[in-house]
Amino acid sequence: MTLELRRRELLKATLAGAAAATTAAATTEQGVEGVSSAALPWKLRRIKTELLEITYAELGPPHGQTVILLHGWPYDIHSFSEVAPLLAAQGRKVIVPYLRGFGGTRFLVGSAMRNGQPAAVATDTIRMMDALGIKKALLAGFDWGARSADIIAALWPERCTGLVSVSGYLIGSQAAGRNPLPPSAELQWWYQFYFATDRGREGYNLYRRQFARLIWSLASPKWDFDDATFERSAAAFDNPDHVDVVIHNYRWRLGLADGERRYDALEARLSGSPPIRVPSISLEGDANGAPHPNPSAYATKFAGPYVHRLVTGGIGHNLPQEAPAEFARAILDLGGSAFASQPI
Repeated sequence: MTLELRRRELLKATLAGAAAATTAAATTEQGVEGVSSAALPWKLRRIKTELLEITYAELGPPHGQTVILLHGWPYDIHSFSEVAPLLAAQGRKVIVPYLRGFGGTRFLVGSAMRNGQPAAVATDTIRMMDALGIKKALLAGFDWGARSADIIAALWPERCTGLVSVSGYLIGSQAAGRNPLPPSAELQWWYQFYFATDRGREGYNLYRRQFARLIWSLASPKWDFDDATFERSAAAFDNPDHVDVVIHNYRWRLGLADGERRYDALEARLSGSPPIRVPSISLEGDANGAPHPNPSAYATKFAGPYVHRLVTGGIGHNLPQEAPAEFARAILDLGGSAFASQPI
């Protein structure tokens, strides 16, 4: 058995024992619109912000160190269904919100723009923290969630005690999005160009489950997920705002859709690729089939204590769900006083 395999088995054995007790005693809450009816290892709550009523999962002691876990597209909070109990068992207070356009999260005003631009999505987390009275939290995420966590760590470092980001530094801008890539790289973004068309929007609206299942398979080619696992998350895509938010996100990136003026100042700062100075760990799966940068391309963007970890064993894009022990371990390592800019 290799050193990496021994490390992984030790992690799983150490964390899984504590998680089993937490999950067994967890609260099950059903009947929340836009979420799966399957038993959940957490309690679902709602909180109103300026723009949204956010549905979120909460698990762990109320006064523990707060960890906020942010999912991506096309996924939902169940990407953290194993990670959250692991963290709660270690005394962390875990918050897992449905992003705008997913699950039970709803816009408060029908006329509000279903805006998917990154600054808007990231600001939702700050507003949620304000509404919940959370001054600081450790942020961790993947895909859209990693981008939001990166943005918060860069622009609101006083609110972020640490960062775990799958695929590292994902802050971009419309200007950067307009630059053409080599054909092989453009091919990886095929769905972005599909979404740029009316046909693509209607196709996604009609076939969102089939579309999401395809993305899961392409992004995590070695992840053998079953139908029940997929359907548990697919319920989140029935949100009435889902298609509008997703389509706007990808059109905005290409400069094909405008954002809202309220976010202009934030976008101006993000266009300069601001450094992240909070203690950070970036993770990458060795079988990530989704578009993602090489770690060497973003290492210098982390200006504080920082390490990068490659998670092996056929781990794809949905790293928290495919390798929950490793994802939880990164969060716990960051929260410990021994963290330094050396491999742990």
